[in-house]
Amino acid sequence: MIDYSIWDQLLKEYVNSNGQVDYKRWQLEAEIDLKQWLNSISDVEIKQLTNEEYFTLLINLYNALVIAEILKQYPLPSILPSFLGIPNWFAFFQFFTRSVYTWHHQQLSLNDIEHKRLRQQWQDPRIHFALVCGAKGCPLLRNEAYQPTQINAQLTADANRFINNPDKVRFDPEQSLLQCSKIFQWYENDFLQVTASIPDYINQYRSIKLETPITIKYLPYNWDLND
Repeated sequence: MIDYSIWDQLLKEYVNSNGQVDYKRWQLEAEIDLKQWLNSISDVEIKQLTNEEYFTLLINLYNALVIAEILKQYPLPSILPSFLGIPNWFAFFQFFTRSVYTWHHQQLSLNDIEHKRLRQQWQDPRIHFALVCGAKGCPLLRNEAYQPTQINAQLTADANRFINNPDKVRFDPEQSLLQCSKIFQWYENDFLQVTASIPDYINQYRSIKLETPITIKYLPYNWDLND
């Protein structure tokens, strides 16, 4: 069993209930603690983990590595750099594609964890409400570690929180207009693997159900840092 106690304590100390991260204080007080915890799990033997343990490890690892990479560069206003007001998409994509972690002598990028492991091995769209890339447009970062014994309930809670957040999903019944996060556009195929449509998926978690037929419009994504 992997010990998440240090990671859990760091999240409780530096992330508030609104998912905002105190990167400045974290960098000053405990950046080394995060590095040491990441190092401590770098030789975990995957074959010895249950399905739930491995799934949980990958989600925690992704979020921890995002924070570690941001702490290296902080202060920064956004994970999407710009020069003279022009987005630097090359640097942005490098953030996700360059190797940031060594696991059993294998180099991993953030994209490797998300796309080659989590999305390929588990067809569970709820991961898109748990993986946090450090932007305000992302899901709110949970201020506790994911745990194998609680992972299903935690992901369901994340889906409920995201879908019932008007910053991420809103509906105008007069116009039958659904405005929702671009996460539903970018990962549409993942959601359609488990349900017939995006509105049907949203209705599984939405407290006030959507009415059909519906026109869908995707909201602008906010790449500002979640600090």
